[in-house]
Amino acid sequence: MSHKIETVKKDSAEDIDGVVSMISKILVSRIEINEMHGLHPSRRIERLYHLLKNIVNSEKIVISDSRIANLVREIYEDTFEYGPISYLMRNNRVTEIMINNWDEIYIEMDGELKRIETTFKNVQHIRNLIEKIISPLGLRLDESSPMVDARLKDGSRINAVISPICINDIVVTIRKFKNDLLTAEDLIKNGTISEKIAAFIKSCVENKLNIIISGATSTGKTTFLNIVSNFIPAEERIVIIEETMEINLALENVVRLETRQPNLEGRGEITLRDLVRNSLRMRPDRIIVGEIRGPEAVDVLQAMNTGHEGSMTTLHANSPADLISRLETMLLMSSMNLTPDSVRRMMIASIDLIVHLGRRSSGQRMLLGISELASVKTSSKNFTGQNNYFYPEVKDIFILDNKGNKNGFVFTGYLPGFAGKIGWSTSDFNN
Repeated sequence: MSHKIETVKKDSAEDIDGVVSMISKILVSRIEINEMHGLHPSRRIERLYHLLKNIVNSEKIVISDSRIANLVREIYEDTFEYGPISYLMRNNRVTEIMINNWDEIYIEMDGELKRIETTFKNVQHIRNLIEKIISPLGLRLDESSPMVDARLKDGSRINAVISPICINDIVVTIRKFKNDLLTAEDLIKNGTISEKIAAFIKSCVENKLNIIISGATSTGKTTFLNIVSNFIPAEERIVIIEETMEINLALENVVRLETRQPNLEGRGEITLRDLVRNSLRMRPDRIIVGEIRGPEAVDVLQAMNTGHEGSMTTLHANSPADLISRLETMLLMSSMNLTPDSVRRMMIASIDLIVHLGRRSSGQRMLLGISELASVKTSSKNFTGQNNYFYPEVKDIFILDNKGNKNGFVFTGYLPGFAGKIGWSTSDFNN
């Protein structure tokens, strides 16, 4: 097929843009995608460059070598990577990419949120990228299905919504998967925790306390869960349950389960609750759930209380007290006809430790406190007229102390009921 392109002058930017667009179309039509996928990235780029050079020479197009190189990079990134944001996906310092529109992109780098100059060509440019990502997964993004959530090959999570669900034409959020996993030593170095706190949490994990990590959005709950989970003894069998794979344990006997969205016919959905129930038949020593936010809460707490001590999960909450309130609501809405009293007894019996995280205005993520979920007896009557019933109460063990601009953690003086189980005495907490 012959493509006739008229020669243009170098100083005519508008004409060059039109010619570049036509060259791109010709080049894309000549790319053998399946064949190129089998090549090393450097070989793909070399092949693209030769194809482009042949087009330019045969059509006698006046275009600079630097523009040819840029065009090869753009086509390569659109075809085999993530378009204009490919360099952000390769940057390990970038943890989140937020595309509010084709010309409005924000990133989170080193805990700081900022807008960048990079843009897409138009809305369709973004849609083409999303379509390329989700089509192999059997997903779609259109008027009948205006929201999509998927996992990339590297483990990163991508969420996209389109109009009319959002006011903008399309909004895309990518949470990148961390390959360079942090350790407790890293948290100590950057001031997130102290050596004493690390030793305390390690003792709690090794002695199988049930732990919930709480915090607001983007406070590092999953990262912290990843770190403390690696305190689990190597000989134990762990089942990890997530909506999108984010937890990466350096242990051998690990089984990973991931939810599945319904297919194009609305069938085949597998929820967190389905996976939690199934995991009980897989002989786990512990169950780790990435995050609970719905009816699966009742199954997670029942697992914690029925032979799977040492299980862990995360939950969005602004404080440990808010965590209790949110968790109680989830349990009551689990369609199991639970009463408030039975819900509170379940929480008391299942949860040992609450680790609460936050972040400073600078973006630094911090451990704000560690608490026990204690059982407190009251002499007042509950709504059924029962006297002397028990209710859950958060008791702070360690809290962050910022007095005198000195960052550190102080023991509150409250000795948790599980102190003997982990082998800590009053002197251990005070020293």
